[in-house]
Amino acid sequence: MSLRRTKSIESSIADSLEKGHSLKRTLGTWDLMIMGVAVAVGAGIFSVGAKAAGSYAGPSVTLGFILAAFTCALAIMCYAEFASAVPVAGSAYTFTYATLGELLAWIIGWDLILEMLTAAAVIAKYWGIYLSNVFALWNWDIPAEIDVVGLKVSWGAFVIVAIFTTLLVFGTKLSARVASIFTLIKIAIVVFVIVVGAFFINIKNYTPFIPDAIPTKGGDGDAWGQSLFSFMTGAAPAQYGIFGLLAGASLVFFAFIGFDVIATSAEEVKNPQKTLPRGIFAGLAIVTVLYIGVSLVLTGMVPYTVLADDPNASLATAFVAVGAGWAAQVISVGILVGLTTVIMVLLLGLSRVLFAMSRDGLLPRSLSKTSAKRGTPVRIQIITGLAVALIAGLTDVGVLEEMINIGTLSAFVLVSIAVVVLRKKRPDLKRAFRVPFSPFLPILSAVLCFWLMLNLTTLTWVRFAVWLAIGLIVYFAYGRRHSVVGIEAKRIFDDTIRDEAIAEEDSLRK
Repeated sequence: MSLRRTKSIESSIADSLEKGHSLKRTLGTWDLMIMGVAVAVGAGIFSVGAKAAGSYAGPSVTLGFILAAFTCALAIMCYAEFASAVPVAGSAYTFTYATLGELLAWIIGWDLILEMLTAAAVIAKYWGIYLSNVFALWNWDIPAEIDVVGLKVSWGAFVIVAIFTTLLVFGTKLSARVASIFTLIKIAIVVFVIVVGAFFINIKNYTPFIPDAIPTKGGDGDAWGQSLFSFMTGAAPAQYGIFGLLAGASLVFFAFIGFDVIATSAEEVKNPQKTLPRGIFAGLAIVTVLYIGVSLVLTGMVPYTVLADDPNASLATAFVAVGAGWAAQVISVGILVGLTTVIMVLLLGLSRVLFAMSRDGLLPRSLSKTSAKRGTPVRIQIITGLAVALIAGLTDVGVLEEMINIGTLSAFVLVSIAVVVLRKKRPDLKRAFRVPFSPFLPILSAVLCFWLMLNLTTLTWVRFAVWLAIGLIVYFAYGRRHSVVGIEAKRIFDDTIRDEAIAEEDSLRK
């Protein structure tokens, strides 16, 4: 059977109504907007910007955030068009299945698993670390890790993942209400930081806005640490300048991941054709304003060289440098609160992608069974929670950070292309939202996302290739043979051959 076999949109919508394998529609525009802010405003707003400013872009990191937001907005428009036309679980996986075929759908689903699994594990790990930092503010000496039969275990990661896995099992609406409370608190903390930091801004620190490019220290011999673009073109790894700005944009893109996660909840949204686009764009607008405000305050408070000299640069670095160390305590609490809701939304998104893939038979179909009372995929939610907790609690997740970006960007590329394909294949399909200036904007989205991918390190690309290879093995060993679409196509093919044989036999008899 063809590797490009597709699943019709009508079949996807029909499957969303299948008894025992469907989700309840309980979410509104407010829930989606909060979900977007909840997953995007995390540790990134306090640390990623500082790292990008100090190591790559200088004050022009603000432009990096704007470029990343623009790229994200283009991709999100493509997601919004798809979600308004195909309001079922699975996000980019489901959209790709309907347009580009089963193999690419599997690859993008596998990428989404990579993105959300690694992101949830990384952030759960850091949540445990920041929890110990908050304890230290009250002079409580509680370590982030404990020794269990010779293993170093991050107990905080286990606790927070267990709490939100339980909440998600009991219902998406309940989880959204809890997320709303935490999200409003962390928005208040971010606004507080911006307002206080504004009093310490020195305009001279914005000059030069785009620092002159300089060779990266020790970069000549580090083939794995330089960007794939530099590696392919032979350009010497460099900091700052235009390419430093672009590298910074690739790094801060991490702060925008998660808006695609909202699309995974399409099957749980009331009136998704209108609600999804509104919720996604409102959340993106709020996040972009907060990020630009933080980056302007950060680079205005201290020279970017101060951030470059600190290997663990964060927003707290700038406040300590200007003598406002007390604000660092507020930031520590803000980071902890910020990370809390990110974990919840990522656990939700991961389980919904796995749910869609298992309902299609590419993973064991029994996993897609939903609770009759709560309408949630209990089995998958518990399995994903356990997997995230084990990775976060028992491993060094630092090496996985850039894998989050490449998984997200690869999904953005394919969804952007798929929108153009769907316009041609199904011009009759009702769309509550349409990407303007198609196919120009979707193609631009794909190009920009791929460009950001090229600015990730060669080592990240190698790890990504290994992950894809493992995924292809799983697909050809299991998914392809158990695909519901494939089984149905084979049944129709066999029936056609049989009917033709019977007709030919009848013809010979006559």
